[in-house]
Amino acid sequence: MATVLSLGRVSSTTAAVGETDGERLNGWRLAAFSSFAVPIYAAQMPLGVHVPAIYAQHYGIPLATLGLIFLFERLWGAAADPLIGLLSDRTRSRFGRRRPWIVAGAALYGFAAAALFFPWGGVNAISLGITLFLFYLGWSMMQIPWLAWSGEISGRYHERTRIATYGTVAGSSALLIVLVLPTIIDQLRPGDAPLKLAAMGGVVLISLVVTLALVLRAFPETPAPVVPAARLPFRQAVALIAREKLLLRVIGSDFAVTFGQLVRSTLIVFFVTSYMGRPEWASGLFLLQFVFGIAAGPIWMRIALSLGKHRTAVLGELVQVAINLALLLVAPHNFALLLALTVAQGLAQGSGNLMLRAIVADVADKHRLDTGVDRTALFFSVFSLTSKAAMAAAVGVALPLVAWLGFDPNGTNTPEALTGLLFVFALGPAIAHAVSAWLIHGFPLDQKRHAEIRRALDAREHGLIPAE
Repeated sequence: MATVLSLGRVSSTTAAVGETDGERLNGWRLAAFSSFAVPIYAAQMPLGVHVPAIYAQHYGIPLATLGLIFLFERLWGAAADPLIGLLSDRTRSRFGRRRPWIVAGAALYGFAAAALFFPWGGVNAISLGITLFLFYLGWSMMQIPWLAWSGEISGRYHERTRIATYGTVAGSSALLIVLVLPTIIDQLRPGDAPLKLAAMGGVVLISLVVTLALVLRAFPETPAPVVPAARLPFRQAVALIAREKLLLRVIGSDFAVTFGQLVRSTLIVFFVTSYMGRPEWASGLFLLQFVFGIAAGPIWMRIALSLGKHRTAVLGELVQVAINLALLLVAPHNFALLLALTVAQGLAQGSGNLMLRAIVADVADKHRLDTGVDRTALFFSVFSLTSKAAMAAAVGVALPLVAWLGFDPNGTNTPEALTGLLFVFALGPAIAHAVSAWLIHGFPLDQKRHAEIRRALDAREHGLIPAE
């Protein structure tokens, strides 16, 4: 530690091109880079909500078969993330480490998205399975290197929060668009499933073409280490991650955040329709929450500039706990309270995800200082994997639990069953967000410690201290 502290006079040379010490990244360039979140996240909501229903109702694929296909494909997508992360960290080319993967992934993703959202010929379980296999592979090939690159644009603590905020707002905007389009089509052309599918696919494909050009030109890549990371067998990679205690705290906290959010998202239609008796508001409340979620990103970024990332994450999660506990006070006749809590939920939405994603790059810096090896993409791939696992776990827990408590979405429900739905809808997320706050509370890698790490990495590049 004393060695690190003595390096305070070393100037920063590891920042990305276009950023000097004390300067902020150009906002237009950062917006261009972050715009790539739109095609990446625009497919998230359709794949979870609309695509399975349309392929079942319009194209006649049995629900049980669809369930198995989407389960296996989601597992495949999660398994692909660490593999892509390892390979991206090892890539050496005149185009950089991240660009080749993003371009190749975009080509595969675009081809599969066209087949998925604009199905031609006969649609069957085999063709859907192959399409989703290619789709998730292309998705991982784009997302993981892009996330790793986002952690390398700047080495400064608060700029990483700013980068994550821009990406979060862009991703939320994409989700908002694909929430609005099906709602409009339902009003203008009810029952036109192919049009709904094509509209969502159009957002994915058009945004992919536009933002790919933007992200490739937004920032230069930082130079890769001269010696790439050694090949890691699967067991060694798992053992390496298990030894990274700070990373485990971050991904554990993110798992809890995502789990809580997805329990709420999975049950909100049932809650509004059956418990509140307001089916006409089922989609509207979800949309309202997302609108305020987009506005919330810059607010939490400003808070993080004062409190630091981990303290802001704890604050955001405790706010979420309070909001979800307040849902226990909601009664069918008190729709105004639910409306107010939905707006509050939107303003608190994403606070934890945003800060935790920004912290991953800081943890990767510490690992590089400790080991001399850059594994940024691997760390982001593990972060992505646990988020996807939380999404699957939330659905797998919430739906069976409310069914066990007697809730029937297609029948008449007893007061006890509706109370059970209320408790799972409110307490499930509240407990999850409390766990997230507990895991990240007292996180030792704050702004001061990260500045010491960056100075030491600078000194190593200048040859002032040797790599271990």
